[in-house]
Amino acid sequence: MKIAPLKIKTLIADDEPLARERLRKLLEAEPEIALLGECADGRAAVRAIQEQSPDLVFLDVQMPELDGFGVLEALAGAPMPVVVFVTAHDKFALQAFEVHAVDYLLKPFDRERFQTALRRALERVRQNQGGEINQRLTALLADLKPEMKQPGRLAVKVDGRVLFVKLEDIDWVEAADNYVSLHVGAEAHLLRETMAVMEGKLPDEKFLRISRSTIVNIDRVKELQPMFHGEYAVLMRSGARLTLSRGYRDKLQRFGLG
Repeated sequence: MKIAPLKIKTLIADDEPLARERLRKLLEAEPEIALLGECADGRAAVRAIQEQSPDLVFLDVQMPELDGFGVLEALAGAPMPVVVFVTAHDKFALQAFEVHAVDYLLKPFDRERFQTALRRALERVRQNQGGEINQRLTALLADLKPEMKQPGRLAVKVDGRVLFVKLEDIDWVEAADNYVSLHVGAEAHLLRETMAVMEGKLPDEKFLRISRSTIVNIDRVKELQPMFHGEYAVLMRSGARLTLSRGYRDKLQRFGLG
């Protein structure tokens, strides 16, 4: 009797529901894949990898709590699955992925690009290149560490000029379609960036995401007021009134609450 080949245990880690849904549908159509589950942040991804030992992980670079590179650092020294990065990262990071032969999907990606990355990843899983995978990911992290350092300011185009905004001067950030709006005192500046990438550029010790569309400078928060259904009103020193949504209640500990 012919024995069916073992399926490839696969995990998805991405903070965007639509991105997880797209990957899930593509992976469910693959007979070789056994989908273990999905994670919406980096810390959950670390736990899932440690507990479930997947063969293959589709790992978003920008996630709350812990980004994709942070996930790798947290797992350093342990046997690593084959990783396909899912990223909206810039050219430098993509070149680093290619140099170290690490697979990636650049958002937005089509089915053909997904199939190419999947075939490569499955081949590496079958070849059981555990030690080589660890070496590639370690070398990638070493290469990207300068890139991962937080800049001290952002360049924003205003009426044909380039304005440099210090990160420490930003009160809060909100999503605005394909842009983010940087609120600095009485001014607001549009920057063509996603919230996920913006979150990665802001220092964790100073900035906190309180909803899918809002990041605040903790030092500029004046008051928290409980609301209905587990939400909080966040009153800023500038006078703005924002909302900490129920799905981000775990962030209350950063304000000394729990």
